[in-house]
Amino acid sequence: MSKIRVGFGFDVHQLKENHPFVVGGVRLDYHKGAFGHSDADVLLHAICDALLGAANLRDIGYHFSNKDERWAGISSLILLQHVVALLNDKGWQIGNIDAMICLEAPKINPHADAMKKNIAKAAGIDIEDISIKATTNEQLGFIGREEGVVAYAVCLIEKA
Repeated sequence: MSKIRVGFGFDVHQLKENHPFVVGGVRLDYHKGAFGHSDADVLLHAICDALLGAANLRDIGYHFSNKDERWAGISSLILLQHVVALLNDKGWQIGNIDAMICLEAPKINPHADAMKKNIAKAAGIDIEDISIKATTNEQLGFIGREEGVVAYAVCLIEKA
């Protein structure tokens, strides 16, 4: 009998003018970008937190402190690889990942397949086990004013 767990992840980053915008390991062409210690990839950070939470391995801030210069500017795909290695060390494997990005612009759908490909490669799972969706905040709040971007993720992990 296999054991399964579900994890939930959330991340938010401020958007700044003339700053790179990386989501799901894809650099988006936009006049604003997410600001943070690493590459500020809000999608990958939410996924990492969901995976860590499901495995009861604390959170992304515990493993990759924003006070540690080793992680400054690093690709969050590398962080995801580290998280997957932590899970594998404990005997867990990823069943699936379901994620939602909330922002007014730019459009995510044209980039979703490339994001899924990046995540699948970094996590060592099939593209079919990853869902990426996006929505707006209907011009309400800090997301609606394009001051920030939010991502949510849910994952299933399994141990044989």
